[in-house]
Amino acid sequence: MGMRFTVLSSGSTGNATVVDNGETKVLIDVGFSAKKMEALMKERELAADTIDAIVITHEHSDHIKGLGALARKYDLPIYANEKTWVELDRQIGVIAEENKRVMETGSIEEFGTLRVESFGISHDAAEPVGYCFYDGEQKISVVTDLGYMSEKVKEKIVDSDALVLETNHDVDMLRVGHYPWSIKRRILGDKGHLSNEAAGEALCDVMTNKTKSVYMAHLSRDHNLMDLARLTVNNIVQERAPESKQLRLMDTYFDRSTKWDVLDSE
Repeated sequence: MGMRFTVLSSGSTGNATVVDNGETKVLIDVGFSAKKMEALMKERELAADTIDAIVITHEHSDHIKGLGALARKYDLPIYANEKTWVELDRQIGVIAEENKRVMETGSIEEFGTLRVESFGISHDAAEPVGYCFYDGEQKISVVTDLGYMSEKVKEKIVDSDALVLETNHDVDMLRVGHYPWSIKRRILGDKGHLSNEAAGEALCDVMTNKTKSVYMAHLSRDHNLMDLARLTVNNIVQERAPESKQLRLMDTYFDRSTKWDVLDSE
């Protein structure tokens, strides 16, 4: 059937996504309690005990809040690089040794016909990564929590059928917001989060005629609006790549899941 995916929820308070190719289901991050994760999956008629593996981007709480509880309850293997595992061991409780899987940055794991590749990104975590998922010619890329889009990251995610891409904040909203300047400087820095404008510029560099949908993810509830993110990204794309009529800019939600997005099988 090819690949499909759903962003179970995304935002500054929690993140989780599922990629499914009909043979294997992989969960990216567990940023909510186990109970909330079960409810989000139920929205998409997905049972937690059908998940084959969990892959972790980094150790911040909005990506691992329910990781330990969910993995223990359903005996799920967790994949992360060694530096991230050092941090996970301090936060998620005891995990069965056979379920602690090391997936080094830049490596590829094969789950049947589903291939998962990790790549390094810039964020203030131990060793943060994004992921690309491949099934035949199909490709889905998930990249959030990065201060800037490096050329190496662009090389990894270029020519994706679908992208889950961070549009964390509007720069002007952040600058006048209530956060102390130390936090604003962190968010705006090279190891912070991607702005709407930066996401739009990066998208123009990595999208091709193959790219059909881009999910705007990890929005700040204090310093962004989905309508503003969509407008900003769309304006940049229309200015730089006006021929890209097939591209769909899709919303994500902090409190509910997106519908399954099924990639074309052609």
